[in-house]
Amino acid sequence: MKPTYIPEPFRIKSVEPLKMLTRKEREEKIKAAHYNLFGLNAQDVYIDCLTDSGTNAMSTNQWAGVMLGDESYAGAVSYQHVIESATDIFGMPYIQPVHQGRAAEKVLLPILLEGKKYAIANMFFDTTRAHTALAGSIPIDCVNADALDTSVRAPFKGNMDCEKLKRLIKEYGAENIGVIVMTITNNSAGGQPVSVANIREASKIAKEAGIPFMIDAARYAENSWFVKMREPEFKDASVKEIIRACFDCADYFTMSSKKDAIVNMGGLIGTRDAKVFEKIKQRCISFEGFITYGGMSGRDLEALAIGLKEGIEEDFLRYRIGQLEYLGARLDEEGIPYQAPVGGHAIFIDAKKLLPHIPWYQYPAQALAVAMYVEAGIRGCDIGSYMLDRDPVTHKEQQSAFEFTRFCIARRVYTRAHLDVIIDALVEVKKHASEIKGLKIVEEAPVLRHFTGKLEYVD
Repeated sequence: MKPTYIPEPFRIKSVEPLKMLTRKEREEKIKAAHYNLFGLNAQDVYIDCLTDSGTNAMSTNQWAGVMLGDESYAGAVSYQHVIESATDIFGMPYIQPVHQGRAAEKVLLPILLEGKKYAIANMFFDTTRAHTALAGSIPIDCVNADALDTSVRAPFKGNMDCEKLKRLIKEYGAENIGVIVMTITNNSAGGQPVSVANIREASKIAKEAGIPFMIDAARYAENSWFVKMREPEFKDASVKEIIRACFDCADYFTMSSKKDAIVNMGGLIGTRDAKVFEKIKQRCISFEGFITYGGMSGRDLEALAIGLKEGIEEDFLRYRIGQLEYLGARLDEEGIPYQAPVGGHAIFIDAKKLLPHIPWYQYPAQALAVAMYVEAGIRGCDIGSYMLDRDPVTHKEQQSAFEFTRFCIARRVYTRAHLDVIIDALVEVKKHASEIKGLKIVEEAPVLRHFTGKLEYVD
């Protein structure tokens, strides 16, 4: 079927120039960055697909809100607007703004994991995994089997394996598990959605075991659109109604607002527990700032209050997911392996299949990301064994279940022509895939090594 592209439901009012370096210049730049895409300067990147977090284009209403931002240290009107938007959408009585998602994790997870040995998730993303380890607990992934085969086109490949979850609780003891986390969408599994039925079942299991149930809500709006499209019970429900159905199951949520709230900075914590909320506020004051700004400026709070509403508009979500579906259709045309069907925020190329000659411990997903930058100035990233970090107990390398090279699409930023450049570059890289070399680490941090690590090609 011919790929179709849904027209942008907006007009472009302001633009930022892009520059394409020569191939020789790109080779020099990535070598100087020690083959770490995070080490590149933004002006040396043509199409930036590193992340969809904080890289989105704000609307005219959001920019108008920036001018209305109340910069009062305490009790700012902009804070009140965020609380109004968040409580209306999520239905939780206690909301704490913070400056981004990992800040929410830093504040909340040590409270939930104090004295606990384990935390379980459908899959932890990198910062959640790191904060779990920093709190002294072991993160355990519990994703369903469909997610492990990139060619299986199941509607909800991000789901928790609930039978395995029951076995893990029995094996490790409910008293030793601090929290069960549902990541929506499931980023580490390829941005795959989670069904409401699965959220309800996992929540019920958690409640029966007396374990707190938390949603990692970075891409809750995209997940809700997939539910509307794929889960029969909700085909006639509004996105907002689906969001409530999800969050009614949760005791807590953390959220990076830099994704689905379409802002450059911001995060949220939500809870139903008044006593825990008091602890959240105290930790927020210690690490983020006073509770009514949470490490954010008033103008950022105002933009967030507006973006929370814009991010759940159905015309926007139809176009947003449509961009990824267009990419997926083109990948199918070209025979390029990826986590199918496409998720909400990125395409996840199966580097293990595209570069079968590179073993996991030479980071095929990172090697592909480097090759794409050299080919066309496109910056993606590794979601694989390089990102996974070493085992916190043995300090040995860990093999990831996936070797994905992720190319995120920022919201309201790139057009169809940019998407075609990405696919065309992948086609060119595929032609000489057998010539791409693996990588080895020459310098790394103990936690979240992929941000600052230095690599070189294997001889």
